[in-house]
Amino acid sequence: MDNLLLLATAMLATGCVAGVFAGLFGIGGGIVIVPVLEFTLGLLGVDPAIRMHVAVATSLATIIPTSISSARAHHQRQAVDMAIVRRWAVFVLIGALAGAWIASQVHSRVLAMIFATLALLVALKMIVLPESRNLTEEVPNGPLMPVLPTAIGCLSSMMGIGGGTFSVMTLTLFNQPIHRAVGTAALLGLVISLPGTVGFVVAGWNDVRVPPGSFGYVSLIGFALIAPATVLTAPLGARIAHSFSEKKLSMFFGVFLVIAAIRLFYGAFV
Repeated sequence: MDNLLLLATAMLATGCVAGVFAGLFGIGGGIVIVPVLEFTLGLLGVDPAIRMHVAVATSLATIIPTSISSARAHHQRQAVDMAIVRRWAVFVLIGALAGAWIASQVHSRVLAMIFATLALLVALKMIVLPESRNLTEEVPNGPLMPVLPTAIGCLSSMMGIGGGTFSVMTLTLFNQPIHRAVGTAALLGLVISLPGTVGFVVAGWNDVRVPPGSFGYVSLIGFALIAPATVLTAPLGARIAHSFSEKKLSMFFGVFLVIAAIRLFYGAFV
């Protein structure tokens, strides 16, 4: 009972911290939740071999309701490009399932290194190139088109994120307005998080090392507490954000990702 209470308290704290950061930096979900949750699970003594699996899986599960709510709100404002969603959805789905399977087959140390590497690349973009130039005037639709959404689905599922980080960055490079890119990414986030979560549930079904109250690699306690806490504390982060310029926020977020990546690299090698 004490372990469950400690786990619940830790998950609630994770949601509060992640919510403030998400509201502060304007990027929701896993790219904030995963490193915070992985650190929390370490303090709770969860087996290092599956620590990242639980963090990624639980993060994906919390993104499901967030994606539904966000996509509905954007759709009401006609900010979801359904043509892109129809073209990309099946490839994003395939990528998400592949990403969950690949992640479940490797040691948590490898998963941490993958997350840290990709986080550093995103940080580099945020710090060095906060403003991007368009690569094309419209989203490509040639024979190589499936590569992009498949890669977005795969990498996002492996990292435990809803895909907004990669989807928005990609769509804006193809001359999509930022609001439309964000709205489209929100719906694609559901296509990533739902199958990704199912994949991690199946992969961890018989793993006895998972924390109490888990459904496969998904912590049900985390799912129940992180999402509401994130929603409640995100406005606080948003209020803090208004005291900084967009460029400074981009820099701060990049620094946060660098620190998180260094900690994950350190944990993987030590």
